[in-house]
Amino acid sequence: MHKRLIATASAAALLAALAVSTGAALASDGKPAAPRDQWMSVQQITETFTKQGHDVRQFKVEDHGYEVFALNKDGKRFEADVDPVTGAVVKSEEEDD
Repeated sequence: MHKRLIATASAAALLAALAVSTGAALASDGKPAAPRDQWMSVQQITETFTKQGHDVRQFKVEDHGYEVFALNKDGKRFEADVDPVTGAVVKSEEEDD
């Protein structure tokens, strides 16, 4: 079963916690350790972010997984690399306005 992201704090704290806690399914060369048929769908990832109060603005499917561009609960833009199998954030960056 796929892990779901759980938000209980600000987006920055959430993203940092998930990056640390994930058992990321990425191989050391940056390529996914699982075939695409095991990836969560774009809809599942988007729903996960939306349930946490984020406003997903753009979504990219990359060779290594997903890139999500969104606004957090405070309206700040952020970018997150998401493990395609677990849905966990493996890297994030908040943009300065």
